[in-house]
Amino acid sequence: MIMLAGGSRISYHLRECDHCFFGLGLGFYSTRIIQLSFASPPNSSSSTPITPATHHLPRRSKSTSSPSCHRIQSKSPGEFPTLSSCFSQQEEDHELPSKGLSPVSGGIVALGKFDALHIGHRELAIEAAKVGPPFLLSFVGMAEILGWELRAPIVAKCDRKRILSSWAPYCRNIAPAEFQMEFSSVRHLTPRQFVEKLSKELGVRGVVVGENYRFGYRAAGDALKLVRLCEEYGMGAYVIESVMDKNQYARNMNSSDSKERGQVSSTRVRRALAVGDMRYVSELLGRKHRLILMAKDQEGLTHNRSRVSIPKSCLLNLAPKEGLYEKCSIFIADEKLVPCKVVIDTTSIHVEMDEVDSSNIVGNQDFHFFRIEFGD
Repeated sequence: MIMLAGGSRISYHLRECDHCFFGLGLGFYSTRIIQLSFASPPNSSSSTPITPATHHLPRRSKSTSSPSCHRIQSKSPGEFPTLSSCFSQQEEDHELPSKGLSPVSGGIVALGKFDALHIGHRELAIEAAKVGPPFLLSFVGMAEILGWELRAPIVAKCDRKRILSSWAPYCRNIAPAEFQMEFSSVRHLTPRQFVEKLSKELGVRGVVVGENYRFGYRAAGDALKLVRLCEEYGMGAYVIESVMDKNQYARNMNSSDSKERGQVSSTRVRRALAVGDMRYVSELLGRKHRLILMAKDQEGLTHNRSRVSIPKSCLLNLAPKEGLYEKCSIFIADEKLVPCKVVIDTTSIHVEMDEVDSSNIVGNQDFHFFRIEFGD
């Protein structure tokens, strides 16, 4: 059980998210999928849009093959090299690994913590896709091992594949795949041992990281060390500049963070959700925030002709601040768009509609999935 702002909880559904959506194709035939599209509260104070910073990596032309292999060479101590071209295969050669190899064998992995799947994370995937099959490699179980407070995810686990699929147009029409490792399996590895694991055990061809990336036991390695170690193990390494948030309003909201350098981050997304600024959330994510709820049977659902109330215990990810969100829309199973309003209070998510009887949405299904999108 995970506590949310306001004392509400993320229930056991969070752990069963994959299972329940997998079940949509295998047995929950009476399930009805519902999508809600939300507008921001009218008093949103976001201003200047977010723009990515200039990359360390130069843009590559769409040639039919990769350049000949050039090992990474740093120009001087403390200075990052530019694009590594340590790949001899054609960029379009995205064959799946042979039987017995790791799922990321032959791929280019972006390293990081991908909680929000925001535009900075997308930029890592874009760079990875330029030279090979793109993967996001992250670690699970960090909070439990390191004693961090458990928090509701920004993106519901069962919604991550959809978001990564939406990145395909940016990534040479390839949807990045996720690969997760248990943090316990790498926690005590030195930087060298970690890179060796990537090379020899996982068989990756290259890595992509942000300029502030740290790795190895007690974060002993930085991006420059990663570049040098990858060179030793014959892997390509890419270091890109952070995608910066130029939103003036956001600078004030995040000024108390000692690690704050102005980059787009999952922390910024959480803070924007906490104040209910959905326009700013959309800028950080590069998409509308989607809230997903799952109710089993009639689990706490109440409804009358024009209103459906869903308890927060059904939440699978982080909800925005309590309040009223007008000019919303609800998508029912046949993709019909219906105007609605949404009210979030300390216990429930309330959906109010004028054009559709709520009984047509709730019905008598065994499982109810509600998808809420908050617009600009």
